[in-house]
Amino acid sequence: MTSARPQRVCVLGATGSVGVNTLDVISRHPDRFEVAALSGHRNIERLAQQVRDFQPARVVVADNDARQQLLARIGSGSTEVLVGEAALADIAATDDVDVVMAAIVGSAGLTSALAAARAGKRLLLANKESLVVAGDLLMRAVAESGAELLPIDSEHNAIFQCLPSDHRRQGVASVLLTASGGPFLNTPAEQLATVTPAQAVAHPNWSMGAKISVDSASLMNKGLELIEACWLFGLTPDDVEVVIHPESIIHSMVRYIDGSVIAQLGTPDMRTPIAFGLGYPDRIASGSAPLAFDPSLSLNFDQPDRDRFPCLRLAEQAIAAGGTLPAVLNAANEVSVAAFLDGRLSFTDLARINEAVMGRIGSTAVESVEQLLAIDQQARHAAEAVIEARRV
Repeated sequence: MTSARPQRVCVLGATGSVGVNTLDVISRHPDRFEVAALSGHRNIERLAQQVRDFQPARVVVADNDARQQLLARIGSGSTEVLVGEAALADIAATDDVDVVMAAIVGSAGLTSALAAARAGKRLLLANKESLVVAGDLLMRAVAESGAELLPIDSEHNAIFQCLPSDHRRQGVASVLLTASGGPFLNTPAEQLATVTPAQAVAHPNWSMGAKISVDSASLMNKGLELIEACWLFGLTPDDVEVVIHPESIIHSMVRYIDGSVIAQLGTPDMRTPIAFGLGYPDRIASGSAPLAFDPSLSLNFDQPDRDRFPCLRLAEQAIAAGGTLPAVLNAANEVSVAAFLDGRLSFTDLARINEAVMGRIGSTAVESVEQLLAIDQQARHAAEAVIEARRV
C-alpha cells in the first residue's frame, strides 16, 4: 500500500490495548503513516498524551465532560475535539482518512465500523463485535463500497495469511482456530465458581483489556471469534475447528484437502497483525520480538472442554441459528462480564446468564442496524433482569 504521501490513519479506541499498539507501529514508520484522527473513552490522560505526540486533526471523546477534561490538558491547539457516536462515524468516513483501525471494544464500535465500510476505507477490524452483531450488514457494506477489510484479531489475521493468495476457499477443508485456553485451562471444574475477577483478567500470554480477558478465560472470546471467522471467510460452524494451544505461538491454521496444514507462527504480540494490516501487501517492521526456535519452544494441543466452558457451545449455537441470536448473545455477555467484574456474579454464572437471555429473546431475521441496536438494548435489559432475579 505504498503511495507518494503518508497514509492517513484514524484509530478508533486509541487508548485501549490495540489502539496503543497501533500507534506504536505507526510511530516506527513516520514516512508511511500519519495520524488523522483518534477516539478515546475515559482514559483522558493517555488520550491527551497521544494528541500531543501525534497531533491529529480531530479527536472524539464520550461526552462534554470528557471534552472539557481533554481541552484542559491539550490547550487550544489545532486538534478539534468532538463528542459522541455520530462524531465517531464522521471521523471514520471522512475523506481525510484512508485507513480506519476499528478497536473500540464491544457493540459500541459497530456504527463507526459500518461507517468506515460504507465509505470504502481500508478497515482494520479489531472490533469483533461488529461482525458478531451485524456480520451480514458489514460484509454487504464492504462488498458494495469496495472497502478493503483486513482482520486484526491475531487468529483471523493468521487465517487470512494462510489462505490462498486470492483468499478464496479453493482446496480449503477447514480452518483451525487456536485458543490458549486462558488462565483456567487446567482449573478443576469445581473451583471455577470461586475464581476472582483478578484471576480471570490475568491472561497467561496476552496483555489485553479486562473484558476481552474475561472472555478469553470463559472461552467466549473463542466463540465470538468462531462467529467472526464464519462471516470473514464464508464458512459454516462445521468448517471451523477450535484447538487449544496454550503457548499462543501458532495463531491459527488452514487445513487443505490434500492433507496440508499451513500455520502462521509468531510471538504473542498484537503489533504483528497490526503491522500486517497497516502495511499490506507489504511487510513492515512491527517491533515485536522474533520467534526463537530453541529447546525452550514447546507446541502443545488439546480439544476444548465445552462442559467446563459452555460459552463456546453457546456461540456455536448462536451462529448455527443465525439471524439476530449472535447479537443477543453478545449483548448478554457484555452485561454479564461487567457484572462479574463488579462482583455481582460468579464466573460460572456467565454462561447461565447468556443462555437464559438467548432463550428469552430468541432469534429473528436481520433487517437493519436500527433493529440490531434495538435488540441489543432488549438483550441488555433482559440480562440485567436475570442477574437481579438471581440476587434476590
